[in-house]
Amino acid sequence: MADGTPEETVEGGAAPDGRRWWRTAGPVGCGVLLAGPAVLTAVRLFGWDDGTLWALPMSFLPYAALLTVLLLPVVALLRAKWLTGVAAALVLLQLWWLVPRFLPDGADVPAGAPRLRVATSNNFMGQVSPRALVDLVREQRIDVLAVEEQSDSAAAALDAAGIRALLPHRERPAGSDSALYTRLPVSSAADPAWPYANLTVELGGHPVHLVAVHTYYPLGDVRRWAEGLHALTAAAPGRTRDAVLLGDFNATLDHKPMRDLLGTGLTDTHEELGAGLFPTWPENHPDYHGVPPLIQIDHVLHGSALTAVDVSEHALARSDHRAVVAELAVTP
Repeated sequence: MADGTPEETVEGGAAPDGRRWWRTAGPVGCGVLLAGPAVLTAVRLFGWDDGTLWALPMSFLPYAALLTVLLLPVVALLRAKWLTGVAAALVLLQLWWLVPRFLPDGADVPAGAPRLRVATSNNFMGQVSPRALVDLVREQRIDVLAVEEQSDSAAAALDAAGIRALLPHRERPAGSDSALYTRLPVSSAADPAWPYANLTVELGGHPVHLVAVHTYYPLGDVRRWAEGLHALTAAAPGRTRDAVLLGDFNATLDHKPMRDLLGTGLTDTHEELGAGLFPTWPENHPDYHGVPPLIQIDHVLHGSALTAVDVSEHALARSDHRAVVAELAVTP
């Protein structure tokens, strides 16, 4: 006779309805959540983000990896063997890609090696505080500054704020929104092979070629974005050993065009120093109020004749990117 007490089991020893529902719905829900990381993993493996709409979601691969790590013990507890195997495979593959970004290369730098301090700042359509940028150059003892989204009026405002006294030499091609400022004398004219503003300086008797990079953003035109990175990759062979490419690449280290560029003989300073997941965008973006920096798209890349010593990120008033400051040593 029923007395109102819930039965612990049903006939045949089956689990209660609530537990049976969870054992069904749990794996289904986890499978749905794992689908996103699995797709992004496939996109990265096969380079399907190159000039396609997959470029934008690929920016968030590290977060998909974190989700996979969190789901792995859940599906294991649910005894969903097939899902556990998939999650474990995804975790191993994603860790293979991401863990090296936490581990510094540990390259030795000779004590007397000449040092070069560079900075890159996206000036957010010329709206960055010129005083804040000049203060960054002064306080960080910058030798070379690359700016992106620099309008004529913003360049004039930067001059008025005192940039010429610190970095008197510059290269700003007509029609370009990027420019290079340097305190070091320019030793040769721009190389037309590079698709962006560039110049060569002498440091300790060694030439260093600098390129200010600003690719189009993938949300605006994904093919144009990819073409900008392809143009850099096409220009790079034979030019990377003494080169420093810095700026807003609008790409993370997981994007296929960015990996192709690095494959020409360039090293990402953040990754070299174990800081490969420090985000630089968005920073106080008016369209994403309250959203902290999530992705690392501002980079300093260098060739084999240089070694990274230090890298840091800096918020600037009225810029939606964090500026990146890096110190490089010439070690030919």
